[in-house]
Amino acid sequence: MFKEPAIRVPSLVRLREIAQDTGLDVPESDLRSYQEAISTILADTYQRLYELPDPKLPVKYPRTPGYRPSPEDNPYNAWFWRCNIQGASRGKLHGKTVAIKDNTCIAGLPLMNGSRLLEGFISDTDATVVTRILDAGGRIIGKAACENLSYDAGSFTSVTGPVLNPYNCKRMAYGSSSGSAALVAGGHVDMALGGDQGGSIRMPAAACGIVGLKPTYGLVPYTGIMQMEFTLDHVGPMARTVYDTALMLEVIAGLDGDLDPRQPRDLYIDETYTSKLSGEISHLKLGILKEGFGLFSSEPDVDKLVRKAADHLGSASGALVEDVSVAMHYEGASILQGICAEGVTRAIFEAGFGTSSKMYYDRTLHEAFSRGLKTHLNDLPITIKKDILLGRFLLTEYNGIFYSKSQNLGRELCRAYDKVLEDYDVLLMPTIPKKAQSFPPVKPSIADYLRKVSYIGFITFNTAPFNVTGHPALSINAGFSDGLPVGMMIVGRKFDEATVLNVAYAYEKIRHAEDNICLIE
Repeated sequence: MFKEPAIRVPSLVRLREIAQDTGLDVPESDLRSYQEAISTILADTYQRLYELPDPKLPVKYPRTPGYRPSPEDNPYNAWFWRCNIQGASRGKLHGKTVAIKDNTCIAGLPLMNGSRLLEGFISDTDATVVTRILDAGGRIIGKAACENLSYDAGSFTSVTGPVLNPYNCKRMAYGSSSGSAALVAGGHVDMALGGDQGGSIRMPAAACGIVGLKPTYGLVPYTGIMQMEFTLDHVGPMARTVYDTALMLEVIAGLDGDLDPRQPRDLYIDETYTSKLSGEISHLKLGILKEGFGLFSSEPDVDKLVRKAADHLGSASGALVEDVSVAMHYEGASILQGICAEGVTRAIFEAGFGTSSKMYYDRTLHEAFSRGLKTHLNDLPITIKKDILLGRFLLTEYNGIFYSKSQNLGRELCRAYDKVLEDYDVLLMPTIPKKAQSFPPVKPSIADYLRKVSYIGFITFNTAPFNVTGHPALSINAGFSDGLPVGMMIVGRKFDEATVLNVAYAYEKIRHAEDNICLIE
């Protein structure tokens, strides 16, 4: 019986090209011998690998394919896809509606991750976090739009169009979890799942006036989510209240067997985060991080509002609030850039997955992305093309030296924060240094576009360092200026989400009790 070959045998011409590209000195007379040896390996080993059944993540709950919403049914252009998947009949999230960022697999539904590279792809697995949400009784009512390959701080690069800020539709929702934030802020879902590699949960949460938590690196499994950079990938909850944020974290946190090596093997979660929300923080020490204020991109009203919010939190709660300094904080965004440019470039050209990790690999997604690279690479936005050019240059000319140094510097940055967190329970600072900005002009020149995008990129200054170090970081609304939300970020010790959430809860209670107090003169 005829067997479909797993891999075609490379031609002599192709082997010659590979040898030249990699710098191997292979005499022409030897090429055929190499070809014959490779042919035997392909026929014996790779043919068998091709025929073996592919392990899949479980799909436990029935669903219909859903639909792409019409513009009239798509507030803020924040939905990518609509569906109605009801989870268990009881559980912590029973009665809660949930949106899932569209970098996350939901079986039977499309996944585009904001990019034409995945156009037409239908997932055949449920990400672990999706299964956990459904097991807890949550109802998933759609996939939220996100930025192209989840690789942008703005909210205008998705192929489905810009995501609008619910407070001012001429302003950005920021990204890359732009749709998740807008849908929560607009009251269209109770909670949403976001992803964060440089601030992509916290920045849109700040711009849209909601709560967004980037948990400790590895606390929540990333299994079944399209990765960007293995050492920076985080997934976490977004909601209108601290309680709902803590509730969702309870459901999605915890070890995922041996499927996600981002997670410590000895990870054990005994926290019920909602039960720790007392609002009693009088015994805590809160450090206002001086380096998080007065940045060259900071807006004075944002700095002023966050500092007043922090001082008010201390005076109203009895907690001690003091200025603290971590000089290396200024280097955090540069360290992330050093990891991101080369790490993301590798991930893109390894079909969005990377290698050398004992993680769960979604082969069908891998194949779809590989096809997309061949057919739609030039459809990527200017921002990603720029970083691919940079990443390829660094990899080919410097062979990963800057990536390696950035990872080593990241450990030093982590130690610098840990040192201060020995004396202080949390650090406070603006989530982003400015309010939500307007969209770039339509069809600008590439030079104008990149200048605007670079300016937007400066908003990651405070968020990016904690993707490098892995500390938990939460954004909560600190108030409004010019009718736009301003976020305050609360950063804590690793795996101490309970304290971070309780400080946020204390502030939320104070704000609600004294909502007539204006924190900005």
